[in-house]
Amino acid sequence: MTSAEQTLKSGAGAAHPEHLGHVIFIAAAAAMGGFLFGYDSAVINGAVEAIRTRYDVGSAALAQVIAIALIGCAIGAATAGRMADRIGRIRCMQISAVLFTISAVGSALPFALYDLAFWRIIGGFAIGMASVIGPAYIAEVAPAAYRGRLGSFQQAAIVIGIAISQLVNWGILNAAGGDQRGKLLGVEAWQVMLGVMVVPAMLYGLLSFAIPESPRFLISVGRDERAREVLREVEGDGIDMDARVAEIEGAMKSEHKSTFRDLLGGTFFFKPIVWIGIGLSVFQQFVGINVAFYYSSTLWQSVGVDPTESFLYSFTTSIINIIGTVIAMIFVDRIGRRPLALIGSVGMVVGLALEAWAFSYDLVDGKLPATQGWVALVAAHVFVLFFALSWGVVVWVFLGEMFPNRIRAAALGVAAAAQWIANWAITASFPSLADWNLSATYVIYTIFAALSIPFVLRFVKETKGKTLEEMG
Repeated sequence: MTSAEQTLKSGAGAAHPEHLGHVIFIAAAAAMGGFLFGYDSAVINGAVEAIRTRYDVGSAALAQVIAIALIGCAIGAATAGRMADRIGRIRCMQISAVLFTISAVGSALPFALYDLAFWRIIGGFAIGMASVIGPAYIAEVAPAAYRGRLGSFQQAAIVIGIAISQLVNWGILNAAGGDQRGKLLGVEAWQVMLGVMVVPAMLYGLLSFAIPESPRFLISVGRDERAREVLREVEGDGIDMDARVAEIEGAMKSEHKSTFRDLLGGTFFFKPIVWIGIGLSVFQQFVGINVAFYYSSTLWQSVGVDPTESFLYSFTTSIINIIGTVIAMIFVDRIGRRPLALIGSVGMVVGLALEAWAFSYDLVDGKLPATQGWVALVAAHVFVLFFALSWGVVVWVFLGEMFPNRIRAAALGVAAAAQWIANWAITASFPSLADWNLSATYVIYTIFAALSIPFVLRFVKETKGKTLEEMG
């Protein structure tokens, strides 16, 4: 038995372990979309400075090219659900894989800045689709006893994708002699960084042909016999297939299709619970976490760190991100969502405040003084660790649990849209803010991290141990 199977079996008590290996393969294949989500989101980190010099653009224009992918993300996330209901989950995965591949090739071989931006929008659309389809598919295919653990594959795949993209960028930079614009394979190094994503994108597409369609979708289009075959694959022969199909059909008929109108009410347009969800999404982004993944190489180089070392620090930050995510997955059901969020907020305040302090010092010979340089480096890792073990995971858990059944789908859509918009605001503003005052920029992120503490204490209720039906 593999370690993954042992982890899933511990405490799960599911009835059909002989099918577990196959189920893990299906979930892992679907989670490749999450891997590409993380990879494509973070790979641009290695190309920022090269794009700036190649096209001779200022910070504001550069930021728009980096952030524009998030527009595609929002569109992809908003349309993926309905698309999946019409053409199926697997077909959506295949479309997403094609878009990732097209984006990788186009981004690696741009004619000008404008078409690089276009290819990034295409990649963003694929990210948005993957962010919705992967978790939905895994939830629909996984046996109930393993659903939580298998569902965590998506988040794990995202953080692994981020880390691998930074490792690949570092390797390519070393192969190009430490120059982001150094020649490699007939093009510049940064172009190779963006093009390498073709490999996991094609793998994702191939894996999508090796896994079955969701039983839920098959039943929705009248293919009950194929749905029974898939249910046997993942749940075994020891279940009453007719009863299982009837159960899925009954659940689909009883579901309330929530709409935007269901969210209206209260004093300020939306119901209070919707504003709390929006608040969680905004705070998650306004602490500046994506600066660490989109701009960290640029950030370290701006304070005198050698480019090769700056790429290495980006990779080590990504490893810390993985460690923090694992910690969150272990403790989110043990100590609860609220305590974890509060612990993370306190840790982020400390890390961000120390970064603001370190960046307030003048550069000496183009570098931060030694003490401040080390403080900035350690503090950056502390910040990412506390974010990953708390808000990085907890917000998505909260958003999946906190809304009443009758508005859950629509409210989650609004909160997710708020998250993409907040992500765009931080990503688009950082280069200009950093040019203005890097230390003050981190003071702003520190303030948002500090404000998240009273927000959680005052407005956010614990959802640990409550059924979805109890939320109201």
